[in-house]
Amino acid sequence: MRHLLLLASVALGACAHEIGTTRVTANFAPDRSYEITVVTDGEALAEKIESLSGRVLEQGTATDKLLAIITGADEVYRQRVKIAFDDATDRPAISYAIASAPGPGTAPPATIRFTGRVPESARKFQWSYAWTFATYSLTVHTAGAAQPATMWLEGGRASTSIDLGGLPASGPASTLWRYISLGFTHIVPHGLDHMLFVLGIYLLSGRARTVLLQVSAFTLAHSITLALSMYGIVSISPSIVEPLIALSIAYVAIENIFLSELKSWRVALVFVFGLLHGMGFAGALGEVGLPRAEFVTALIGFNLGVEAGQLAVIGTAFLAVGWRFSGQRWYRAFVVTPASAMIACVAIYWTVERIWL
Repeated sequence: MRHLLLLASVALGACAHEIGTTRVTANFAPDRSYEITVVTDGEALAEKIESLSGRVLEQGTATDKLLAIITGADEVYRQRVKIAFDDATDRPAISYAIASAPGPGTAPPATIRFTGRVPESARKFQWSYAWTFATYSLTVHTAGAAQPATMWLEGGRASTSIDLGGLPASGPASTLWRYISLGFTHIVPHGLDHMLFVLGIYLLSGRARTVLLQVSAFTLAHSITLALSMYGIVSISPSIVEPLIALSIAYVAIENIFLSELKSWRVALVFVFGLLHGMGFAGALGEVGLPRAEFVTALIGFNLGVEAGQLAVIGTAFLAVGWRFSGQRWYRAFVVTPASAMIACVAIYWTVERIWL
């Protein structure tokens, strides 16, 4: 009887083409790992699995019984799901969860997560889900695409082949280069606050020793907090870190107006400010994510990219004004002081904006 009811529901669903409660989201990460999440009606799914598997549970709470039915029929569930790369079927890891019903008269939602890795040579992805008979949405996020792609599928119908060409190749060398690029672009062109801080360091004095001492202190400091933050050892709210970063930029710029020689406290302060900037870098890197299998490689690559970005800023400033004009008597009055004043004004505005706006 159960089988007849299931077949009847399939037939009715095939005729109705209604939009159901199922939603599917596929995320493909830069390290070629993937996670596909299905959110659906837990009761309806358990009834269908119960009909096909013959697994019936009478003990436990409603959510416990539903979860036991679904998890106890893993192979049955897999039979009606297809994940394929270049027409080769993949067998991912699956986890199941049932949440409490959000309100009276509503069904408890089931969340099923599929996790795995895209094969190195694969360029196409295809999905099929036959546990719903209604139309549902499939949203695909890929590392190489600016916006996710969303398509509507009828239950049981396979999706069209989805291009994964934007996913980079995996491996230590490609991971290192990819995160070097991410670190560089985090400074140039996206990290205006960090660029202004580095310019503030450079403007104090054009002497190589002065620049080298400050940059070395800054690099050592932000490397420490970047690593500690990414390992979860240090964690400070961005609402605290970001205003302090802006204040550090303002301080360095204002000090440039009144000092022309490097003092010992300046190096110490740059080190402290570097600790703050490292936590800012960690926030940005946390949004991108680090591949678990190549965590250290990616972290080193990002840090190298940040250093390359800083050197690019210093090199540009040196070629633009320092190389030809830093030895001129008017250089400080017409370059260092006005440039530092403008940096300070921008940084003070950022401080106010990050605290109150």
